[in-house]
Amino acid sequence: MAKTTTARQPRARAGRVLQEWTPDDPAFWQHTGQAVARRNLWISVPALFLAFAVWQLWSVVAVSLPALGFRYTTNQLFWLAAAPALSGATLRIFYSFMVPLVGGRRWTALSTASLLIPALGIGVAVQYPQTPYPVMLVLALLCGFGGGNFSSSMANISFFFPKERKGAALGINAGLGNLGVSAVQLLSPLVVSASVFGALGGEPQELMRDGRFVQVWTQNAALLWVPFIALAAVAAWFGMNDIAAAKASVAAQAAIFRNKHTWLMCVLYLGTFGSFIGYAAGFPLLIRSQFPAVDALNYAWLGPLAGALIRPLGGWMADKWGGARVTLWNFVLMGAAVLGVLYFLPSSPGEGGQFEGFFAMFLVLFFTAGIGNGSTFRMIPVIFLNSKLREVPATDAAARAQATREGNTEAAAALGFAGALGAYGGFFIPKSYGTSIAATGGPQAALLLFLAFYVLCIALTWWYYARRGAEMPC
Repeated sequence: MAKTTTARQPRARAGRVLQEWTPDDPAFWQHTGQAVARRNLWISVPALFLAFAVWQLWSVVAVSLPALGFRYTTNQLFWLAAAPALSGATLRIFYSFMVPLVGGRRWTALSTASLLIPALGIGVAVQYPQTPYPVMLVLALLCGFGGGNFSSSMANISFFFPKERKGAALGINAGLGNLGVSAVQLLSPLVVSASVFGALGGEPQELMRDGRFVQVWTQNAALLWVPFIALAAVAAWFGMNDIAAAKASVAAQAAIFRNKHTWLMCVLYLGTFGSFIGYAAGFPLLIRSQFPAVDALNYAWLGPLAGALIRPLGGWMADKWGGARVTLWNFVLMGAAVLGVLYFLPSSPGEGGQFEGFFAMFLVLFFTAGIGNGSTFRMIPVIFLNSKLREVPATDAAARAQATREGNTEAAAALGFAGALGAYGGFFIPKSYGTSIAATGGPQAALLLFLAFYVLCIALTWWYYARRGAEMPC
């Protein structure tokens, strides 16, 4: 018996590469796998938290720029809020394939360290109102490093957990990581009010607030994260593991592009995560434009907080009742919430409307987007694993083991790629607000477009995954 237990240990502490990793084997999971998987998860979570914080820095920094003397138009400010999502979504396409090529430990450490570039850059640039707009736009695009990290992080964690625990594990990783969005919106107004870093943090700026001049250190909104980023990168390098069995070529991972469910799940994840990150990026500016008397930063952080905290519950619900069922009803609620937002909007900025109702409906949108994030990401591993297992006889153990490996590899790539396309919602939603306001005077046209998209998501989820006799029930 002792000999069997030894054989089940991950035999590669040297180099931190796990040569043996079979989490779906109950004995291996109980004796060894569970502890290793949890350690990697709990190092991954703060790294992803910091990635989201950097990714969403501009959602709060852009709101403050006019008062600091930066002469940018409203549409330019929406561009700064949207640009990180555009670059982050694009980087996710490439980051999706990096874990099997480089290794989860190495890539987590390197991609986390890359967040230092935009954090330090923004910390310098916001101190000078004469900073040209193109420089600011480049810094906004560099914040996309944080967005890209999500795809590689989720792909990496998916390798560590067995099928029946993937939904909860991915929900924890993403949900607690998503808290970085609300953290940056909550903490920024606090840290900019004091000289946190002393002389190292630079000189204060002056702005008018409540009829008097006050000093602020806007650079602190970015510099706050620098020491934590460095610490997280070091923790990932020395504390995480690479999995030998997770190695795969780009060609092997590219098989996902020939599977229609890859593209279908990209659409559904655009509806859930795209909504979450897009609403988070545009919420402060939307409040400021429609309810000028309301201090947007006092409220905007609550929405992303709600969506992030509820995401693990979405994964758990999907594990318990099925991802397709949870996702279907979730989109129904999202559509209803958009109708509520439209009802409570002012007829023109600052005239009429009801902020309390508007805010409540947006909280429902954030809640449902968070649940949908968890349920859709539980659907993807199940779809790809089941599609591979369908191709081999139930009695052929070797073939099923190979199918399981291929299914997990393709599922990890699909998770990353869906995360990439879903992240484009972080660009389209705030940019749609800006375009709608410029063209019509209000955001109603953009919201009606979002409503139509949720109706499409309801139809796709029901037809392919949720109805009786669906092609791929999950």
